[in-house]
Amino acid sequence: MKRRDYPSINIFIQVNLMRLAKLLLLLSLNAFLVCAQSARADGLSDVQKRGILRVAVPQDFAPFGSVTPGLKLQGLDIDVAALIAKNMGVKLELVPVSSANRIAYLQTHKADLVISTLGKNAEREKVIAFSQPYSPYNNSVFGPAGIKVSGPADLAGKTIGVARGTFQDSQLTDTAPASATIKRYEDNNGMISAYLAGQVQLVGTGDFVAVALAGKAAGNKPQMKYIIQESACYVGLLKEEPALMASVNAALTQAKKDNALNGIVQKWLNVPLPGKLAKQLE
Repeated sequence: MKRRDYPSINIFIQVNLMRLAKLLLLLSLNAFLVCAQSARADGLSDVQKRGILRVAVPQDFAPFGSVTPGLKLQGLDIDVAALIAKNMGVKLELVPVSSANRIAYLQTHKADLVISTLGKNAEREKVIAFSQPYSPYNNSVFGPAGIKVSGPADLAGKTIGVARGTFQDSQLTDTAPASATIKRYEDNNGMISAYLAGQVQLVGTGDFVAVALAGKAAGNKPQMKYIIQESACYVGLLKEEPALMASVNAALTQAKKDNALNGIVQKWLNVPLPGKLAKQLE
């Protein structure tokens, strides 16, 4: 008896086996995505379950954040972090960071929030979210009286120091002439030391950092040359965290209404919280 082949049946079986395999793969992927989404709790829920709010703060940026002789962190940003943690009803864990790595600490989940003189711009808004503002912070160019600078064009041929990754770094990179030299330092202490040692002629930094610098530069006190931009400080957090954002903003709104935030700003900056910031509740 001759063996008979059934090519049409074989093709039918193969086609349907391939369809079944694709269907099983699709179901597996869907199940994985559902599990991954359900396993990920939102940021506020994580903080509440942990009972601890981890906040990235400056350690070399007085009066916003610095270390006391007793190795304790102090400053405006530290007080704001404590205010928010208290409002949430959780303990506070301070995570010291530099300007260059503060956003990375947030993105790698080493911190829940960044409260570290963080300014808001279009580039940063692509990767993180921002709360309502909590403090004034103008960015300016400073230098000794003998150097005449009134705008970006006057930076030609000059050397300017900045802390790497700061708003001043990005702004001066965009606006300074090609003949200007921008020297980037890992933190503000490095920038300040460079100015005191005469390694840079000018610095781009926050107004309050320059005030502190003036106290150290007896014979070379920096004077403001021009304002790069009027700015403010914001709390930074990961995108797509509406519950955590609402909680942070609720704490800041309450602190603005009961004058607690104005007290913190007055304590550290010796100026009142500007009216336009006090009224900005979103």
